[in-house]
Amino acid sequence: MQDFVAVYLITGFLESGKTSLINNMLQDEDFSRNQKTLLICCEEGMEEYDMDAIAKGDTTIVTFDSADEITTERFAELNKQYKPERVIIEYNSVWTIERLGSCMLPRKWEVVQIITTVDANTFDNYYTNMRQIMTDPMKVSDLILFNRCDPKANKSPWRRQVKAVAPRANVLFENTDGTSEDGVADEDLPYDMKASVIDIDDDCLPVFYLDSMDHPDRYDRKTVRFVGQAFHDKQMPKGFFLFGRMAMTCCADDVAPIGWITQGTLQPGAKGYIKLTASCKRVVSGGENMLMLTEVRTEPAPAPKEKYLNFN
Repeated sequence: MQDFVAVYLITGFLESGKTSLINNMLQDEDFSRNQKTLLICCEEGMEEYDMDAIAKGDTTIVTFDSADEITTERFAELNKQYKPERVIIEYNSVWTIERLGSCMLPRKWEVVQIITTVDANTFDNYYTNMRQIMTDPMKVSDLILFNRCDPKANKSPWRRQVKAVAPRANVLFENTDGTSEDGVADEDLPYDMKASVIDIDDDCLPVFYLDSMDHPDRYDRKTVRFVGQAFHDKQMPKGFFLFGRMAMTCCADDVAPIGWITQGTLQPGAKGYIKLTASCKRVVSGGENMLMLTEVRTEPAPAPKEKYLNFN
């Protein structure tokens, strides 16, 4: 049984998409889990809550009419009155994240996720004229969510602007056609995508791995070079192997090889590290796009400074 009250902070300017996001959260059965939810609204926008989802999800809405209600005592009163199992706070950035941060939350309340929502249509104006108020919550956010994006818009400059102030935050763009994307462009990557051979340093391998999973087309017919090892995979035919590195995905007990299906002459399981030069090809497997490598050249390489790749 969960021994703390998870707090989700959804912040952003008025009409930036906070209410729509919270509606989606409450309608998601995997998220709701029949937990008694306290929804604290610190503004009243044009978008309304889905009252059917509110009732079905055992959710109570409390509205703060002014920033003066953001106090340690007020939160304690709500905790005592409603005894929530989960709290969602819809917070207007104009009230400042410092004001909220100055309050001590009830003892068992624990902030587990902070999301800042942004209206793509007003971002440039707010970023120019109200930059500090807009970016302060981004600095502590886990996710920065751009809403109402034109699918054809160049999102890379927006991504670079927010990553400059919030380098640890994930950035996601929701398009008006229902698609979503991360907005990563070639110039955002930590290696030279225009080079005849793309050299990928050891500390950039996690970026290459994740980006090649999301955007295999970006690397199609390009040549890459990096250090790794060849691993056995019983599902692969002779002449194919997994080339990559041992990776720590969350903790020391969660270590496994990650990499790319590779065709070549390397012997899987051999000790030591190899610098592999390989050509890339986008292929379709099981209905999914993926990147496959073909060995061009191999040479022995010294062991990397870090034994495991780290995605944290």
